[in-house]
Amino acid sequence: MRNGKIEHMTLEQIMGDRFGRYSKSIIQERALPDIRDGLKPVQRRILFAMNKDGNTYDKGFRKSAKSVGNVMGNFHPHGDSSIYEALVRLSQDWKLREPLIEMHGNNGSMDGDPPAAMRYTEARLSKIAGLMLQDIDKDTVEMALNFDDTEKEPTVLPARIPNLLVNGATGISAGYATEIPTHNLSEVLDALIYLIKHPTASLDKLMEFIPGPDFPTGGIIQGIDGIRKAYQTGRGRVVVRAKTEIETLRGGRQQINVTEIPYEVNKAQLVKRINDLRLAKKVEGIAEARDETDRSGLRIAIELKRGANANGILNYLLKNTDLQINYNFNMVAIDDQRPMRVGLKRILTSYLEFQKEIIRRRTQYNLTKAQQRLHIVEGLIKALSILDKVIKTIRASKNRKDAKENLVKEYNFTPEQAEAIVTLQLYRLTNTDVTELEKEQEQLNSRINEYQLILTNENELAKVLTKEIRAIKKEFGNPRRTKIENHVEKLEIDTKVTVANEDVVVLVSHAGYIKRSSIRSFKASEAEENGLREDDYPLLIQQTNTLSHLFMFTNLGHIIYRPIHEIADARWKDTGEHISQTIGLADNEEIIKAMIFDKLDQPGTIIMGTSDGQVKQTAFNDYKPGSRYKSHASVAIKLRDNAQVVNVDYYEPTNENCSLLTISRQGYAVRYDVADVPVTGIRTAGVRAINLKDDDQVADQILVKDGQDIAVITQRGAFKEMPVDEIEVGARARRGELVLRRLKSHPHEIADFLAYDPDYQGAFEAITNRPAFQDIMATDHHLSSIKSNGTFVIDTDTQGEPVKLRLKQTNILTEEPVSQS
Repeated sequence: MRNGKIEHMTLEQIMGDRFGRYSKSIIQERALPDIRDGLKPVQRRILFAMNKDGNTYDKGFRKSAKSVGNVMGNFHPHGDSSIYEALVRLSQDWKLREPLIEMHGNNGSMDGDPPAAMRYTEARLSKIAGLMLQDIDKDTVEMALNFDDTEKEPTVLPARIPNLLVNGATGISAGYATEIPTHNLSEVLDALIYLIKHPTASLDKLMEFIPGPDFPTGGIIQGIDGIRKAYQTGRGRVVVRAKTEIETLRGGRQQINVTEIPYEVNKAQLVKRINDLRLAKKVEGIAEARDETDRSGLRIAIELKRGANANGILNYLLKNTDLQINYNFNMVAIDDQRPMRVGLKRILTSYLEFQKEIIRRRTQYNLTKAQQRLHIVEGLIKALSILDKVIKTIRASKNRKDAKENLVKEYNFTPEQAEAIVTLQLYRLTNTDVTELEKEQEQLNSRINEYQLILTNENELAKVLTKEIRAIKKEFGNPRRTKIENHVEKLEIDTKVTVANEDVVVLVSHAGYIKRSSIRSFKASEAEENGLREDDYPLLIQQTNTLSHLFMFTNLGHIIYRPIHEIADARWKDTGEHISQTIGLADNEEIIKAMIFDKLDQPGTIIMGTSDGQVKQTAFNDYKPGSRYKSHASVAIKLRDNAQVVNVDYYEPTNENCSLLTISRQGYAVRYDVADVPVTGIRTAGVRAINLKDDDQVADQILVKDGQDIAVITQRGAFKEMPVDEIEVGARARRGELVLRRLKSHPHEIADFLAYDPDYQGAFEAITNRPAFQDIMATDHHLSSIKSNGTFVIDTDTQGEPVKLRLKQTNILTEEPVSQS
């Protein structure tokens, strides 16, 4: 209802209208600072009320509750807790670069501790806060009625210091937020002085005076480009890190000492976070983190274990704790009643214009006062020159009012002069007093000329402003606390810092189960008690350490990476985790090869062979894992239709007398030099290794050395051994020579083969498609000719057809691991 009439409005209209009013209110009257004095309304009202109450730096402290009550009762009709919180923040020297309030008692801490209740604490304005209110009684700022129209309050403070930059601001309103960092007072004042003389100064020139923020907590800012962008546009990001040093203790141990932390970081939570990382074993080498802060200053001691990598641990903590943070500039302020995102020059220019207006208004006020006083002084001098007549006139008058009227009428005095004459005390009627009045007249005339010059001459006004700024710098200037570095240092985290160097046994199974077990758990169990299902078997069992890296290759040309320390730790008797828990594989996809490497920076290449006769060689470094390795398999090779990867090998050029051997299912073998295979990228299909018949495919491809022997198993269960040297090294992409004797009926086909050293005395293990496992002793068989089909060792009717042949390990803790690169 408005003016007695009912208005019909939709809910959308009502909500839009009301929220618009609410938004305007909190933007202008609560959450954002004014670009001129850098204060929010509650802060402005606190300072004004305390100043009006005489609660200044040169007088005693008063209870905070009294100041809060004055503010709430006269200017700010909101909750006392919000007013007290604002008052406390103005006193916190770790939040403000130049605190505007001094406080006795507990005003909180960097640990996030709350302040004492306002009935316990005492407060007063700081000395520098006096500059924020200086000349407020000289009509320098607009005054407005308070909420109940009983008093007047300033719409802005004179702010003789550039408070918006010096003390910064933070706040969130409707649709707007602000984050302005603190700056060094001396630097900002120097920039203002330069800008007065050079109004067209560039941002780069201004940044010679103000290189960046200066936080009350010190620290180190990295990223000059981010600062420049923020000063240009109002938005930007920099890195703020703690100031640290590494100290050597007795006994050769080291300690990281933190003496300055990033702005607005909670110190207690920071120490807790460091200790939580230590207890969770996310980082190795920290013995203890202690808060040793005392009256002499902030100090966090991070004591390290003997032999710990101090720089590596520091880098880890910088990256994973608030010892290093990103600070985002968002410099929004109320400029001419509107929220604006402003850059450095806009803030400085607006402040200078405001200060010039303050000086003009103050000068006009002083001029008016001086002219009024001069008028009175001139009247008194005139009266003293005709004193006898004046006295006679006054004595002849009926009363005070009549005396004033007579003086105006008979001697042309103004009413103001007449008032001064009739109130003149008798002792002033001396000759000395006339001299003093004439001297005062001269001084007033001089001052009036000076005021008028300031008001009419911009250069004189600039001189006054410059002089006052220099005086402020001389009294309140102090050195910079925050160090600025041009570039953001990239943090490299050494895995040895985050992972305990521990020897473990790793298992990867044919069905896709992976696990790592401690040496102790492995030794306490039989090797066969590996927790796998009866139809599953290991592709890799190897002793390694937690700093190593596991690569698994699938038959469909994918590569899966896992750092050893990220593999689930399980007892040797447990099954472990299945790879599908983190990475989705196709229904017909399986792991065919697993290899462990000590480091990711390997000089060699990965060689792959495919069932359709292709071979591909790619630099190992091309397979370095990306950021999504935990949930995605990477492409290792581009496969043609229905082709699959049959084997994967790691090769280094230092491997002497090495060649590649590719044998097809029908027994055609091609042996060729590794150098004949070009090194290509990841998403390539490779080159032709063997010229297959239409109905043939590759059984396997392996690296062989001169002088080695080859063990072959056929699909019919026949096994044979033969020298690799009987297959000559030639060109790739040939049909090759037969290593089987062809039979017209039910011919043998190569199921799998491997190379081994002639002095090998162990066993081979043949695995069938059921699966069944059959040991074949190397010493039970003699070398056969290249055309031989070998001897039968497996009954395919009862055990199934052989699909895999491998060397059987007896004790991986003493023997050289087969898959070790």
